[in-house]
Amino acid sequence: MTGKPKQDKASRPRDARPIVWMIGLMVVALVVYFVLLGWRGIGLIATGTVAGIGLGIGMIVLPIIGVWLVYATLRAGIEHQRLAAIMADEGRELDVSELPRRASGRIERDAADELFAQVKAEWEADPSDWRNTYRIARAYDYAGDRSRARAMMKRAVAQFHGEEQPG
Repeated sequence: MTGKPKQDKASRPRDARPIVWMIGLMVVALVVYFVLLGWRGIGLIATGTVAGIGLGIGMIVLPIIGVWLVYATLRAGIEHQRLAAIMADEGRELDVSELPRRASGRIERDAADELFAQVKAEWEADPSDWRNTYRIARAYDYAGDRSRARAMMKRAVAQFHGEEQPG
């Protein structure tokens, strides 16, 4: 025995480098794909035929939409991580370490619902505080309601930046 307390997997901070590398590689692959797609679109426009010009314009528009989607997704992820870091520094992140879990690792439904009810009461007391909105977004996520979790996280980011209008 070494005398060191054994940490379980859930309590150890995860190394984010593999995820960052994977995201970086995916973005580079997408950029290459978008460039090739745009280049192909220019080639089709150069044919001078009506069909070629129409398809070429479509093939140029698709990479533009793709670049915007990649940018928006990365920006949202960075903002969410920023809020998570602030909440962790303040000690306000939801503690789910003691909640019962299924074999898959997901939190048991009843425990997630109970956590959600508690966090919802906090949020209803002050819905204009981005910290409460962040916490309810996380509670929605733990309860399995991904669409509401995304909407509330978007709202938390807007509140953090002072962009959300009251009402």
